[in-house]
Amino acid sequence: MMREFRFMLRDRAAVVWILIAFALSLTAVVMGLNEVKAQHAELAELSRLDTADRALVLSEQSDWGSAGYYTFHLVSDPPSDLAFAALGQRDVSPWKHRVRMLALEGQIYDTDAANPDFALIGRFDFAFVATLLAPLLVILLLFDLKSGERTAGRFEIIEATGQKGWGRNVWRSRALLRVGSLTFALLIPLFIGGVLSGASIISLGVVGLAVALYLLFWTWLTLCVSSVERDGSTNLVWGLGLWLFLGAVMPAALTSTINAAVPLPDSGDIVLTQREAVNDAWDLPKDISMDAFYARHPEWKGVMDIGESFTWTWYFAFQQVGDQTVEPLSLAYREGRTRPDELAGWFSLVSPATALQRVLERAAETDMQAASVYEKNVRRYHADLRAFYYPRLFEERTFDSQQAGESLPAYMPQ
Repeated sequence: MMREFRFMLRDRAAVVWILIAFALSLTAVVMGLNEVKAQHAELAELSRLDTADRALVLSEQSDWGSAGYYTFHLVSDPPSDLAFAALGQRDVSPWKHRVRMLALEGQIYDTDAANPDFALIGRFDFAFVATLLAPLLVILLLFDLKSGERTAGRFEIIEATGQKGWGRNVWRSRALLRVGSLTFALLIPLFIGGVLSGASIISLGVVGLAVALYLLFWTWLTLCVSSVERDGSTNLVWGLGLWLFLGAVMPAALTSTINAAVPLPDSGDIVLTQREAVNDAWDLPKDISMDAFYARHPEWKGVMDIGESFTWTWYFAFQQVGDQTVEPLSLAYREGRTRPDELAGWFSLVSPATALQRVLERAAETDMQAASVYEKNVRRYHADLRAFYYPRLFEERTFDSQQAGESLPAYMPQ
């Protein structure tokens, strides 16, 4: 192995590809760390402003209804310690909101996180380097492993002088040495970035093992292609064809197939339907809205006389009724988002690139499961807000801005 290592060091092309792998990984990790740092800084600033804004708004109110209407609450999903490696759904799914006591369905789908360019081509992060670029480097390292020795006239000598045991197949040893060096070059920046960000050793180990197995698969595939006696350029063409098909065409085809197989309601339709239901409530008899509200909250029926004039109690009641109106559509949308992710998990068994991408995003907590957990947390917190305000509205309690600021439910990311 030491002989093969010295031979690899004399191969300028191999050294260049390994250095390129290190440079790509380092660039991706640095960009990922900067993005995560920017997100943490943005959330810290938003949290500071949100606290100051809420204190100011509450000090200007005179009743619980206006406090619920004018007060915003910041909810967010901070990036994990390993999010720099695979940003995943954080580019296309919301990870921060400012919610009020109004109907939630009109707020939860608002986002400024989606970037059309990133959604189309993907962000340049470690996951991109590992799933798409690393296999290409494996091919460039190994496509001429045998054909190059045949051209140099050393193939028969190397075959004849092969040792017994593990060294019996010098091509396998040479390939594993090169790909092992490539894997090491890819993982060094990742591990350094993980230590700096405070990622767990277990998460880093899972990611490192997944990348190593993925590159081992490409090593086997490239050796199978190059085992046929033909010139190096032909082996390269075959390798590039497999790389393009398995790394790009197959994942894209699987995604398109899954999206076509699972129709997904439009979130814009949910927002529009909810807002129409809320707007229509102004022209309906109050009893219609209140009866629909009492069906979910019978404990408040008969506690307060709504009357004919405007009351905040009636206003927030028909806001919730607006959410209830679009509940079937909203549930279908949420289930429609998780079903493609489940199918993608099964399809990843035949797509190594998709499988590695899913492993990295799960370890980084940036996959669809993490996005769904955040949405559930927002819905839970909005339910806590309603549980806080309803007793104060129906029982017509005296408003106290200081008490409100101290007793309002606090959002805790899970």
